[in-house]
Amino acid sequence: MKYLEIKDNTLFIDGVSTTELAKKYGTPLYVFSESEMRGRLSELRECFTEKYPETRVAYASKAFLCKAMAKLVQEEGMCLDVVSGGELSVALTAGFPKERIEFNGNNKTPQELDMAVSEGIGRIIVDGLDEFELIEERCRKHSRKISILFRITPGVKSSTHDYVITGKKDSKFGIPLEEDILMPLVKKALDSEYTEFKGFHFHVGSQLFENESHLKATDILLGWVDKVRKTFGYDIPEINLGGGFGATYTNEERREFSYFIDPLMKKIYEFYDKRGVNRPAVVTEPGRSIVAEAGITLYTVGAVKEIPGIRKYASIDGGMPDNIRPALYQSEYTGLLANRASEEKNDCCTISGKCCESGDIIIKDLKMPAPERGDILAVLSTGAYGYSMASNYNMCLIPGIVFVREGADRLVVRPQTYEDLISRDEV
Repeated sequence: MKYLEIKDNTLFIDGVSTTELAKKYGTPLYVFSESEMRGRLSELRECFTEKYPETRVAYASKAFLCKAMAKLVQEEGMCLDVVSGGELSVALTAGFPKERIEFNGNNKTPQELDMAVSEGIGRIIVDGLDEFELIEERCRKHSRKISILFRITPGVKSSTHDYVITGKKDSKFGIPLEEDILMPLVKKALDSEYTEFKGFHFHVGSQLFENESHLKATDILLGWVDKVRKTFGYDIPEINLGGGFGATYTNEERREFSYFIDPLMKKIYEFYDKRGVNRPAVVTEPGRSIVAEAGITLYTVGAVKEIPGIRKYASIDGGMPDNIRPALYQSEYTGLLANRASEEKNDCCTISGKCCESGDIIIKDLKMPAPERGDILAVLSTGAYGYSMASNYNMCLIPGIVFVREGADRLVVRPQTYEDLISRDEV
């Protein structure tokens, strides 16, 4: 991770001292390297949008979103994938171009669809049969026509945690690939005066390091593209291949985006060239792979407790509320003492959070210098889903967010206060 370096026994991120950040903003604190996030988006431009015509990237904002992130994605020329009224509201408030917003999700409420249609966003990814009817109602109400894609369930298994597999047959996501279900829906979309049917979308899962499931799902999608053409004489103008590209947390080896992109585009080019038909626009939706490794979380070490012959615990001033993934997914992280980064790692500690839960463990058996109260711990690769899934469990406060770039830092989300915590209470 080239944006992380150790100087004078201290961890620096994108040229900024983590210990100075902890002093300035307090802990826990989410810190993101702008250079790293922009670098990942630049890599996607190089291997996808600049290499292949009629392609675009829609950053999956569920991984991490705030107004500053929306601005960064906009500046890098990408689209934005949202999955809730809240994410849509953040994007609109940040001034993100409406036509570059794509709305995903398996249960969009009527109120959320009202917002999407009235604002005239670029795409709605339809996830179910009755959702199409809801969209038509909203379009009629607002005298709007909107572009849609149908999210299909390709029925492929991906090698990842069960909780983040989304493309298997038994999934809450997508429309089943049954001819008597999907084809009548396509006809409705083609005949409707309120929708412009753009094509199909799939998402096979998250934290993937092999391209096999993407390739299988693309074969299945293209088969249905062919069926639509033969049945309705309609050439689908757009296909969305989802995202799910893996990130490095501990020992995983992150694949370059081209490992996924090039074989997929080869398959698509061959399919259309063989039929002599114009190729459609192709979209991909990376999220975690853009932000996971770019983010770290800083904590202050508190109580250190040793159980002779069993384990030593070092407690931090955060935990489950700012990173639920170890408890939820058994996700593994690594870290280091940011203020003693060059010292010999001659001790072994389990990093525990401060919540009243035995499962509030962030890292098991971390090799590190013997920790002391007041040390600053940096947990690496927390950029994806840490802030997005943060909660006020035990009435803990949600940390602030700092962006750093080339030696400069800026606060982009202020830390929660106790006043914020009770601001909605009605007594």
